[in-house]
Amino acid sequence: MTTASLLDGFLHALLPLRPRAVWAHGSLAGGDYQEGRSDLDLIAVLPGPLTLGTVRRLVALHRGRRGEPLAAKLHCSYLTPATLHDADRSHLTWAHERVMRRPVTPVTRRELLAFGRVLYGEAPVALLPPVPDGQLADFVVRDQRDYWRPAVDKARLWRQDIWVDLGLLTFARATVTLREGRLISKREALAELAALGAPAEVVEDVTRRRYAVPAPAPAPADWPARRAGLTRAYLGPAIDALVTTYG
Repeated sequence: MTTASLLDGFLHALLPLRPRAVWAHGSLAGGDYQEGRSDLDLIAVLPGPLTLGTVRRLVALHRGRRGEPLAAKLHCSYLTPATLHDADRSHLTWAHERVMRRPVTPVTRRELLAFGRVLYGEAPVALLPPVPDGQLADFVVRDQRDYWRPAVDKARLWRQDIWVDLGLLTFARATVTLREGRLISKREALAELAALGAPAEVVEDVTRRRYAVPAPAPAPADWPARRAGLTRAYLGPAIDALVTTYG
C-alpha cells in the first residue's frame, strides 16, 4: 500500500462524518516525507460537536485500519469550528495506535497556514486564526524549557531512537524559529545541528536511520548507551543557553 492509497481510504471512511476540511502538516506537507519512515500527521475539522457516538465511530475507523501497511503511522487530531481557535485546548487525537487528547500547537498552526496540504475541503487560512510571531516564540521557548529540558534528565528515555531524533531535531528547529522567525524541515534541521555543535557521530546516526537507502544495519550493542550520553551532554547545556537567550 502506498501513502496515496492509504490517504484515499482514510478520507473515504471519514466522509460520512461530513468533514469541513482535512489537512496534512509535518513532513508530508513540508516536502520531507519518507514513505515507511515518516509519520502521516493530519488534522480533520468536523462539523461538531464531537459526541460520544462520533468518538466511537472515529475510534472504530482507526482500529479498522490497523492491519494496513503504513496505517500505524497515520495520526489525526479532530477539531470543530467551535474549538479550533484555542491553541491551548486539547483535541481528540488518534496517534501511536491509541486515543489521546493533545493541543494543535502554535508550531503546527503556523505550519498549516504556511504550507499545509489540503487533502479535502477548505484551506487552513479559511478556518484557522493567524499565529502572531510572539505567540509562536513563546510556545517554542516554553516547549524547550518545560518539556524537553526536564526530559534530558531522564536517562532511560535517550536509549530510544525516537527521543534522540526528536530531541535533537526539535532543538535545531526551535533555534532557527527563535533566531529567524521561520520554520524548517527535519532534513534542514540535521544540517543546522552541525553548525550548532551537536555531536557529529550522533547526527550521522540520525541521518543514516532516517534517510539512508537501503536502511542501515543495526548499530553495535553498546551504541545506544553511548549515543544517549553524548546526546544528553549536548542537549542539556544547549537548551539552557537557548532559553536564557530567548526566554
